[in-house]
Amino acid sequence: MKKHKVVYRFCRYEGTAFYARKEIPYEFSFQAQLILDEICFNWNKQKLLDNIHYSLEKGNKEDFITYSQSYQEYVWES
Repeated sequence: MKKHKVVYRFCRYEGTAFYARKEIPYEFSFQAQLILDEICFNWNKQKLLDNIHYSLEKGNKEDFITYSQSYQEYVWES
């Protein structure tokens, strides 16, 4: 995985400017990605559940089947 880098520019009052680099540790970026993935997963799962309940309330069988098949991908490991 490519390292993400943050570049800072420090300017002195006298003289020339110089550049410094600071690398973001891999563990921080990996942990942030895992947290974002879990948040998106839970949001999508809840949205599908809401759509399933709505289609049941309205009696729309086609939408219920479509959303149920999509929802099965989220619960296959449970």
